[in-house]
Amino acid sequence: MANVSPRTLGRIWLDVIYAIFLREVKSKSSDKLGVAWVVVSPVAFIFMLSYLRGAISGGDTHGIPTFFFMVYGMILVQFFMGLVSSVSTAIKKSKPLYAFRQVQPISSILAITLFECLVKVFVILVIGMICVILQFDIHISDPLSVLANLLKVAVFSMSIGVLFALAACYVPEAAKITGLLMRPMFFISGVFFSLQDIPQEYWPYLTWNPVLHAIELTRYAVYPQYGDAGVSDFYLNIFTLTSLGLALACYHISWKQAISR
Repeated sequence: MANVSPRTLGRIWLDVIYAIFLREVKSKSSDKLGVAWVVVSPVAFIFMLSYLRGAISGGDTHGIPTFFFMVYGMILVQFFMGLVSSVSTAIKKSKPLYAFRQVQPISSILAITLFECLVKVFVILVIGMICVILQFDIHISDPLSVLANLLKVAVFSMSIGVLFALAACYVPEAAKITGLLMRPMFFISGVFFSLQDIPQEYWPYLTWNPVLHAIELTRYAVYPQYGDAGVSDFYLNIFTLTSLGLALACYHISWKQAISR
């Protein structure tokens, strides 16, 4: 007779996250191109726009090749925007699953965050392979700082997404506001410009943006000669921890009321 051992709470939680993760993969694989399009689309957009900017501007931008100047900026801003948008719909998207007591909104949030992070990892790998094939000189002075910046962007993007997701449960119009707030981020996060190109008296209007700090610090980690004028790793750390703490507090207080609405 087979022995049936009861699953621990942690095991149940991991199984739920894995099941929602597979559900997310399946939802992205509904057409003929399947989940590959989730990677191919951002790769094509990032590579083509970066290549065109590099071909038009040529040379370096403050000590960093213009092509890679654009690549790092676009990868991080797309990561931020994609993760916030996905997580902000996570709670409502999985609402039918909350009929099962094992499923909680945090499982859906973590599963979607994991999916978006894996997609971005594949995007980076594909862009790296294309650069190797085209024999571009890839130089990363401080890879640990680059990874740390990616992790910080993932954490505060997920946190902001959680706040928007909770708000959308109480005020459905919040989803529209999320879209409106995300659109300018592509243009004010230093993707097309360096903070060093802006007069210092205007820096306070831009440096509140943590994505700008992450992008500029990543460029600095890759090419130290680029410099880190106007940005702060301390600010990025404080913003990441604060947003995570606020998101966890709001979730703990309101998730039961949010899913019952």
